[in-house]
Amino acid sequence: WGYHQTRGLGYHEYFLFCEDLGAEPLPVLAAGVPCQNSSVPSAHSHNLVTTNGQQCGVPMEQMPQYIQDVLDLIEYANGDAKTSRWGRVRAKAGHPEPFNMKYIGIGNEDLISPAFVERFTMICNAVSEKYPDIKIVGTSGPFYEGSDYTYGWQLADSMHISLVDEHYYVAPGWMVNNQDFYDNYDRDKPHVYLGEYAAHLPGRQSNVETALTEALYLLSVERNADVVEMTSYAPLLAKEGHTQWRPDLIYFNNTKVKPTVDYYVQKLFGNNSGEVYIASKLSAGNLPATAMKRQGASVVFNKETDTYIVKIANLLPVATSLALDLGNIPVNLSEAEVTVLSGNPSDTGVSPQTKVVSIADGNIELLPYSFTVIRLKKLY
Repeated sequence: WGYHQTRGLGYHEYFLFCEDLGAEPLPVLAAGVPCQNSSVPSAHSHNLVTTNGQQCGVPMEQMPQYIQDVLDLIEYANGDAKTSRWGRVRAKAGHPEPFNMKYIGIGNEDLISPAFVERFTMICNAVSEKYPDIKIVGTSGPFYEGSDYTYGWQLADSMHISLVDEHYYVAPGWMVNNQDFYDNYDRDKPHVYLGEYAAHLPGRQSNVETALTEALYLLSVERNADVVEMTSYAPLLAKEGHTQWRPDLIYFNNTKVKPTVDYYVQKLFGNNSGEVYIASKLSAGNLPATAMKRQGASVVFNKETDTYIVKIANLLPVATSLALDLGNIPVNLSEAEVTVLSGNPSDTGVSPQTKVVSIADGNIELLPYSFTVIRLKKLY
């Protein structure tokens, strides 16, 4: 894709990287076919006419070896260092303990062609047979609609795949107007990994507008966490001067790391998650329905820290005041930790500010164009 690559990150380093971050590794492997955007000839391509797209994929006589490579990767990640061939290789590389990989992705934004379906099915069946505990993540193309989305979901559902990887890059207005996107998903079908998403403005600038729009949308995703198991903004890392796509979440050069405003939204969600979602209602006086779409809230409880966490996005150009009514929930309102990310929509250099305040009267003042996180310790 034209990004700077050191070629110094293999699977072993990737697993170590995930360990350092406290993240779950989810390697995504080709489903036996090239990317539909590929300009490199496939195994069966010999001229410019058949260079692009799926074009038959890995020859069927080579698929057994390709599938074995997929199985060997899982064994490398999770195999016993004493009894497993690839576990011994991992131990020799310096990591005797298994990496405990739980997920593997097969395919990425593929055209759901007959060649794809055949090879995807072969790979998934082999993985499920040998490693039934591994959660397989399928693909539904690069958009939130269209034939690849429809057929990708149909295939995953028919095969009882654990999750489907959804991708969409959209205008901020789409996120504002589609906060109910996951409300009506069938809970009996595969769950969702929202693996690539971002709000894109003309010119692809990362700023307060894109960050707050993503925050507003993530509040609705968090409400549907029973079906959307995981999300990840994309792309993640980019070296300045070596990209052909924007925006990215974190830019860097040889001496500096430069997080975007969108990064801080991701950080605030990641550091303020919970195991229990608490239904809530947001009411802001007599605002019209169009204005109410530009505000959202989420309440979760974090069992590890005994903390109730309230997240509120305000995409309105005016300050609003909300009354926080927690009913019979016992919390310490006199020492609330409040973090606010705010600025003008076009601002690119803002970051969250945190302070401890008393909100004993239950009133919360939301700044214009802001994302507010309130942490309340549970009382006993």
